[in-house]
Amino acid sequence: MTRSIPLPDDYRSDDILAFHSRDREALAEKVQPQRIRKGVLIDGVPVLLDVALASGAARCTVDADGVLTPAALDQVDDALLNILALRIDPAPFLNAVRADTLLGPVVQRQRGLRIVQSATIFEALTWAIIGQQINLTFAIALRRTFIAQAGRAHASGLWCYPEAADVARLAPEELTTRKFSRAKADTLLRLARLVDSGSLVLDRSADVAQLSAALLAVKGIGPWTVNYALLRGYGYADCSLHGDVAIRAAFQLLLGEEAKPDIARTEALLARYAPHRTMAAAHLWASLHPPTTENA
Repeated sequence: MTRSIPLPDDYRSDDILAFHSRDREALAEKVQPQRIRKGVLIDGVPVLLDVALASGAARCTVDADGVLTPAALDQVDDALLNILALRIDPAPFLNAVRADTLLGPVVQRQRGLRIVQSATIFEALTWAIIGQQINLTFAIALRRTFIAQAGRAHASGLWCYPEAADVARLAPEELTTRKFSRAKADTLLRLARLVDSGSLVLDRSADVAQLSAALLAVKGIGPWTVNYALLRGYGYADCSLHGDVAIRAAFQLLLGEEAKPDIARTEALLARYAPHRTMAAAHLWASLHPPTTENA
């Protein structure tokens, strides 16, 4: 089956391709010029999303190793919007900061920048846990291990990112013997079992305050993980990433100061950009690595 998804005139396809090509070993994502192929499990079915980017539209081919229910097809459409970064419209933030002396010039240099979401909310949450307090290179390597341990291969040979049920079946040792800390492994398995049992529902339409409280109640998940999951998984437009080291480093450079602002001051600096703090984070990340869009 195929889908054609319209793309805006200022769509920055190079940004999207760069984000999805972070794992050079390409276990679950394969990126070619103007093409993304990503494997993901949807309701237990291995699905290959093959996305060809062209001027004005993305042509998306969905290749499933099984039958997809109408609900699963809705999840597929959701995943396509996520990986194409069409969840958050950047225009309102651009308009809001035109006269801002700190971020205004940064945003003008990066017009059209978008936030890429993970294909599923569960992927975003597990990626946030995997990436806690380690560098990006090591996090990507752990993510690859996680996929190999819990995911499944599509008929094409590309691996599919696992769902909660797949992760819930793992024993901690299947991760800890492969360079996961015990705390990180336990948090991943705890989250997966809560989601698989229905005790924690990952619903995009949920109230943000209630959702945040439910996630914070999971041992091992803190405010940074919640905000990052809201950003990458839910496409929430007003995430405050004041605990993020790269955000603080970006503010340090923009302010021309000798040290990073502390977390409290970073929170106050970001507050001026509500209700668009997610886009503020994207532009702050991008300011550290021009012309690369995002560092996380």
